[in-house]
Amino acid sequence: MCSQEAFQAQRSQLVGLLVSGSLEGFESILDWLLSWEVLSWEDYEGLSLLGQPLSHLARRLLDTVWKKGAWGCQKLIAAVQEAQADSQSPELHGHWDPHSPHPAQDLQSHRPAIVRRLYSHVEGVLDLAQERGFLNQYESDEIRLPIFTSSQRARRLLDLATVKSNGLAAFLLQHVQELPVTLALPFEDAACKKYMSKLRTTVSAQSRFLSTYDGAENLCLEDIYTENILEVQTEAGMAGSPQKSPATLALGELFSTHGHLNEDADTMLVVGEAGSGKSTLLQRLHLLWATGQDFQEFLFVFPFSCRQLQCVAKPLSVRTLLFEYCCWPDIGQQDIFQFLLDHPERILLTFDGFDEFRFRFTDRERHCSPTDPTSVQNLFFNLLQGNLLKNARKVLTSRPDAVSAFLRKYIRTEFNLKGFSEEGIQLYLRKCHREPGVADRLIRLLQGTSALHGLCHLPVFSWMVSKCYQELLLQDGASPKTTTDMYLLILQHFLLHASTPDSASHSLGPGLLRGSLPTLLHLGQLALWGLGTCCYVFSAQQLQAAQVDPEDVSLGFLVHAKNVVPGNSAPLEFLHITFQCFFAAFFLVLSADLPSASLRHLFNCHRLGRSPLARLLPMLCIPGLRYKEDSVSALLQKAELHNLQITAAFLVGLLSREHQALLAECQVSEKVLLRRRAWARWCLARSLRKHFHSIPPALPGEAKSMHAMPGFIWLIRSLYEMQEERLAREAAHGLNVGHLKLTFCSVGPAECAALAFVLRHLRQPVALQLDYNSVGDIGVEQLLPCLSICKALYLRDNNISDRGICKLIEHALHCEQLQKLALFNNRLTDGCAHSMAKLLACKQNFLALRLGNNHITAVGAQVLAQGLRGNTSLQFLGFWGNRVGDKGAQALAEALGDHQSLKWLSLVGNNIGSVGAQALALMLEKNVTLEELCLEENHLQDEGVCSLAKGLKRNSSLKVLKLSNNCITYLGAEALLQALERNDTILEVWLRGNTFSLEEIEKLSQRDTRLLL
Repeated sequence: MCSQEAFQAQRSQLVGLLVSGSLEGFESILDWLLSWEVLSWEDYEGLSLLGQPLSHLARRLLDTVWKKGAWGCQKLIAAVQEAQADSQSPELHGHWDPHSPHPAQDLQSHRPAIVRRLYSHVEGVLDLAQERGFLNQYESDEIRLPIFTSSQRARRLLDLATVKSNGLAAFLLQHVQELPVTLALPFEDAACKKYMSKLRTTVSAQSRFLSTYDGAENLCLEDIYTENILEVQTEAGMAGSPQKSPATLALGELFSTHGHLNEDADTMLVVGEAGSGKSTLLQRLHLLWATGQDFQEFLFVFPFSCRQLQCVAKPLSVRTLLFEYCCWPDIGQQDIFQFLLDHPERILLTFDGFDEFRFRFTDRERHCSPTDPTSVQNLFFNLLQGNLLKNARKVLTSRPDAVSAFLRKYIRTEFNLKGFSEEGIQLYLRKCHREPGVADRLIRLLQGTSALHGLCHLPVFSWMVSKCYQELLLQDGASPKTTTDMYLLILQHFLLHASTPDSASHSLGPGLLRGSLPTLLHLGQLALWGLGTCCYVFSAQQLQAAQVDPEDVSLGFLVHAKNVVPGNSAPLEFLHITFQCFFAAFFLVLSADLPSASLRHLFNCHRLGRSPLARLLPMLCIPGLRYKEDSVSALLQKAELHNLQITAAFLVGLLSREHQALLAECQVSEKVLLRRRAWARWCLARSLRKHFHSIPPALPGEAKSMHAMPGFIWLIRSLYEMQEERLAREAAHGLNVGHLKLTFCSVGPAECAALAFVLRHLRQPVALQLDYNSVGDIGVEQLLPCLSICKALYLRDNNISDRGICKLIEHALHCEQLQKLALFNNRLTDGCAHSMAKLLACKQNFLALRLGNNHITAVGAQVLAQGLRGNTSLQFLGFWGNRVGDKGAQALAEALGDHQSLKWLSLVGNNIGSVGAQALALMLEKNVTLEELCLEENHLQDEGVCSLAKGLKRNSSLKVLKLSNNCITYLGAEALLQALERNDTILEVWLRGNTFSLEEIEKLSQRDTRLLL
């Protein structure tokens, strides 16, 4: 039995069940409810509106059925069960009299079975009905609209039969009975099974081997794949209880998460920085599906590359896209395509590299026909929106900057791919180097050089370290520090391997570089043109125009493109987008005839608008022997901003003093290099000044605050690449703020090194907020040089462990300015408690320590309490979301009884019971400074609350007591009321979420308004 109360209580689960499948499943449920006359025709029409989100229809259905009473609720549950059974079994239930005197009524009574029987024959039935005069041409065309599936066409035909009185209902009732019954499910059809097998084989062949970035070897993906940190992107700033850390997922959980931004959308978005492993993650997904290891809810997986799709010039339809550009069915194309349209929920489409798709996302041009062709960008955008293949799952990867707010409206769930953890770096290196001792030596090298270690959280840098391990192990401590250093090292590696044994030296000396200069300039010329035209896959004609010959290709930086679209004969691409940016920067630095003034466009000083002329200019600048200033300027102004920023960072890195001598030997005069360096320095300084001038003034009585705007991190990274102390000092002097907020800015260890390089020159202390980033233990180590200038450091959600915090505190003990640490939502355990205790005991100007939502138990709390006993300055202590229990609460309470400065204490969600409450009550009797005590979501119950009430009677400082969600009854509330009669200081007592009836809530509220119920 299903009562209305139980039905309403399970409403959210029922909505999830109704929307978890496809629209076809929902319409099957409506068929059953209509056949049982639970729904009237008016109800049915209101639930069959075209274009309505499935979640809206599901909620409307629940509202409609609930009004029908308990019987209607029971019938809905039965309809869901019947629809699920129908999807698993092809057997048809129900028989009817073909000569019934009430054909329209029988069509409704047997609707589920009739729809199933009509499914495979609806086209023939429509033709016959039109031939016999039951339908006119207009009615037939309306039913045949390409936006409808076969089952939807069958339903529309039945709906029409109920309102036409010309004998259509009787015709259908008789003719459908004579139709052959299809015993096999559609995907068990021979053509469909053959196509699924071919598609799996094709996808498996494409994904089984991981081509290395240089294309020199193929590694079995199973042997080398290493999991990255994949988190569900959550929205910060939500009201309610403190936010938990973003869920870290395994790849297999990609479609099982409930962190939906838009539950009606179909597209899953995976964002990550360049080199974070997005393409490899998709390749792993494809392989798991093709080999039957995971994602078997999908019968069809169609992988696409955005950089390849944008090369398609001719109009495409959905059918053309799937069959001609992914996998062609050898037989039964029409039947297979119809099945895909009828069962979109069994389809997965993946689109890799949206940031490399030159067209800007727009939802202005709607296209809903799966058979009519349109431009590739319009087809792509309508697939992402769900206007085409609605309910098919789509996975889109991109760099964060390329995803607009318009696109995010159509995203179901957003994931953040953060690269390797420290353990992941080590595991990857061990998989790459199975020879005895090599991986261990590399790991020791990384651990001893924090700058290089910080770069390796991006898999592309871990690959470089693995590739250049011999060079690194022979460098005698001179390890790369910046991104530019690392790319020059990999350049050295490639050049050495391309050189003859007699001429090869062991370093990137002037001779080695000078000898390869023509090749490098040709590659740079091609790279720059590609960036300016958003072209990342190059034809033979384009290679020839840039004078790239086979010898240049043999160097290894250009590799054969994957997933080649029809019509492109063996195109080439740079082995990674960052290498294309590196070579473009190399060309801008060393091209002899390039005016230095062109470099200003790298720093976004002057950008052309999106006029038709501006879009046309780069396409007209076909690379030849020489570049003119106007052509280079046009290319730079039209390059994608994220690629432009990477190129600019490489350019200033190459022009740094460290590499000045190397480049000066490359047939470019020292005067030219100095002029270009001066231009780059001027542009960078000017961009920084403009950025700082845009900071709004401080509000009266508050410190000046800056929330990092787009481009700030890039400017800081560029300063770090240049490694010029004077410029960093000038930049720091221009940054006159008291609070620097860098939340959700993709700050990793490399960005931390750059921030420390600049911020250590600040004149005034700053509160540095780095919440929701990827700092990690390595990033914490990189921040240490600027710790002395920080008055507060906020590191929420940064995957920091005890090791990183212990290093931080070791330095913090000597930093007089540092007064606040916020470390909630990390991976801290009792292992860091001794360091925390030492910090509290030694720093007598320390004001706030927030450790919420970590993994600290009673053991850690007891250790921390020892530090609290010797502390006289702490004002805020946050412990919510740990596991200190009664023993931990006792230790903290005993330490805080005589504390002379603490104002705020949070022990929310710490499994504290009545014993811990008794200790806290004794603390309240003694403490004369505490103003707010937060004890929500524990297990205090009435016994614990009665103890706290006794403490309140003798307390004169507490203003707010939070006791929500503690299983408190009227008895506990009565004890609090008695305490409040003797306490005039307390202003609020929170009691929401406890076990009070409505009458008790009203009565308690009337007795004392300070009770918040």
